[in-house]
Amino acid sequence: MQLDASRLLIRWMFKRDMPQVLEIEAESFEFPWSEDDFHRCLRQRNCVGMVADWDGEILGYMIYELQKNGLHLLNFAVAPRCRRRGVGRQMAARLIAKLAPQRRTRITLEVRETNLTAQLFFRTLGFRAVSVLRGFYEDTPEDAYVMQYRYQPQPVGQSTEGDRTRLAG
Repeated sequence: MQLDASRLLIRWMFKRDMPQVLEIEAESFEFPWSEDDFHRCLRQRNCVGMVADWDGEILGYMIYELQKNGLHLLNFAVAPRCRRRGVGRQMAARLIAKLAPQRRTRITLEVRETNLTAQLFFRTLGFRAVSVLRGFYEDTPEDAYVMQYRYQPQPVGQSTEGDRTRLAG
C-alpha cells in the first residue's frame, strides 16, 4: 500500500468506523478490547475517540481521556500493514498538539512490559517511563510501564514537525 501522508485525516471516531477499528484492535493485541469496551469508554463525557482516515479506510485509532491537568491515552493502534509509515506519528502529533501551558500539560499512558515496540515508539516521540504498575492487567500478571509526555513550548522561529510554512527573512 502506497501511503500519501497528505491525504491522511485525523478525525473524530464515528459509529460506522467501529468494524474497522475492531479489526485493527484484534490484529494488534493479544488481549483486545471488545466492542462493548469501546462503547462503554466512549459513552463517558471525558472520553474521546479519533481515527486516522485515508480515503475512507481507517488505518489507526486512539482513545483518550480528558483529565484536569492532562490527557490519558487509553488505547492506540495502527493497522499492522500500515506501521512505520507515519500514521502513528501523525496521530500522536495531533494528541501532543492538544497540550497547552495553561491547562493540560502532559499525556500519560500505560504500556505492557512485553510491548517493546510501543515502548520504543512512544520513546521516540519524547515519552519517558515514570513508574511501574505491578500486576496492572487483569488478563495476565504482567506489569505496566507508565509513560509520560510533558508539554514543551516550541522555541521562537522553530516550526513543528509537518508544518510546511516558513518564516520570512
